[in-house]
Amino acid sequence: MNRVRRLLHTRYRVNDLERSVRFYREVLGLIEVQRHKSPRGSELVFLKAPESEELIELCHYPASGPVQVQPDLTHLAFEVESLDEFGKHLAKFGLRYSDGPHLRDDGSGFAFVDAPEGYEIELMQPATQMLLAGNK
Repeated sequence: MNRVRRLLHTRYRVNDLERSVRFYREVLGLIEVQRHKSPRGSELVFLKAPESEELIELCHYPASGPVQVQPDLTHLAFEVESLDEFGKHLAKFGLRYSDGPHLRDDGSGFAFVDAPEGYEIELMQPATQMLLAGNK
């Protein structure tokens, strides 16, 4: 076949690998699944969300120069059960949403928090089941 089969991972290059890994593990709750040094010398850490198979690769490669993330260049999106509860969780780390939360009538919504290197992380709350059941 002449097409791709599945998404394996998305790479984000970072300046401070351990600080970024701590954020993704402790704040977002991702699981570290692999860590190694590539043949060209970059340090790589692969993480995944508990209910996903796709990986996020954090790459520390100083030979490429410092990372400078442009505003609104790219983001990762994760589902959370409750934006309100996740906001309280962020506060425990001295963090807050950089934008939002923005809620819709069906209970769904989204908000953003910035990762250590400046990458945006979008948190998405699904529509509430009670509201969905009432719309049938």
